[in-house]
Amino acid sequence: MLIGLISDTHIPNKNVKLPESVKDAFKNVDLILHAGDLTSESVIEELEEIAPTIAVQGNRDRFHNVDLPPAQVIDIDLVKRGKVLKIGLIHGEVNPRGDTQQLYYTALELGVDILVSGHSHVPQLETIKNVILVNPGSPTSPRLSDPSVALLEINTDSEEETEEDIKIEFIKTGAPVCSALKYFTQKGKN
Repeated sequence: MLIGLISDTHIPNKNVKLPESVKDAFKNVDLILHAGDLTSESVIEELEEIAPTIAVQGNRDRFHNVDLPPAQVIDIDLVKRGKVLKIGLIHGEVNPRGDTQQLYYTALELGVDILVSGHSHVPQLETIKNVILVNPGSPTSPRLSDPSVALLEINTDSEEETEEDIKIEFIKTGAPVCSALKYFTQKGKN
């Protein structure tokens, strides 16, 4: 199963619509998870043209009257293993932003194996005590990082658990928007 992970699109504030590079990255996914700060329900409509989409409410969504749940838990059946993999989806409003300890405890509260969050606008992947924490970053409004989304691949066909069952890949969806990153990218080419 291939799942597209996205967060912090802030449409139409940061972009009129989803970048084509996001649609290209998600062209083969079975499901899309949006970790909040859509700021317009049109984002869900655009993503639904690609694959079924589940989204949660981010802090900016409240200001734009985007009414979504604050958290979702998605069950992925691993039938051949007689197991269910649980994916949690939240916006990730923790202080400081992206604090993995707080996100880890949120994952424990939700009872999930994987926690997808956003809010920091920075791609991040960390495993703490068998809980995978992933933030896909932002395709339209990154912070000191490249615009990005992520792909989560889950092997649902194997009978035995292996390290290769879960793969996460970050996909760059555009050029750096931070002038400092642009400077260092261009300087490296000289």
